[in-house]
Amino acid sequence: MKVVVSSTGKDLNAKIDPRFGRCDCFIIVDTEDMSFVSYDNENKGLSGGAGIQAAGFVVSKGAEAVLTGNCGPNAMTAFSAAGVTVYAGQTGSVREAVERFRTGGIMPLTQANVPEKAGVSTTVGTGAVPTRGIGRCRGGSGRGMGGGGGKRMGGGRGMAMRSGNIPPLPDSGGTPAASRKDTLETLKKQAEELQHQMEAIQTKINSIE
Repeated sequence: MKVVVSSTGKDLNAKIDPRFGRCDCFIIVDTEDMSFVSYDNENKGLSGGAGIQAAGFVVSKGAEAVLTGNCGPNAMTAFSAAGVTVYAGQTGSVREAVERFRTGGIMPLTQANVPEKAGVSTTVGTGAVPTRGIGRCRGGSGRGMGGGGGKRMGGGRGMAMRSGNIPPLPDSGGTPAASRKDTLETLKKQAEELQHQMEAIQTKINSIE
């Protein structure tokens, strides 16, 4: 039986990589004789859809089970459609995970255990947007020295969610209609992208069957 393990390296002694869609490598192991083949994960740097693309790769290799740390909703949907069983929460080495699988010591995952894009690294922006300070501070004694210098760097710690993440929905109170429209268009485009990815996975599944 072929099982795929998300790994940080290319041999059985490598550690489990908990991020299925964005792991460094995939190791396909034959549980009968522990022979294996390793592959680099070419989808780990994608801004979106890494999980579902990785799932398509696994299915194309004829694997019947996946051993990993975490699995998101898109990959789980693809695996469910292809009849591939996912075993999450795995730690230690690739060899240890496969041995646990062989002895029946682990339970399959029935639904995603992390949200979509959980493995995407985020960058916390410094929010270095200058804002005007009140240059003249009038104290009670009339001698307030306005030491603000006229500029103060606002500490806006915006989460710079690059890589095409879904922006937060705008607050309906006082938010321009144009902004809400832009957000809606973005969500529609992302939904369309996901639909195309699912169709690609289904095509691969059909070609294997």
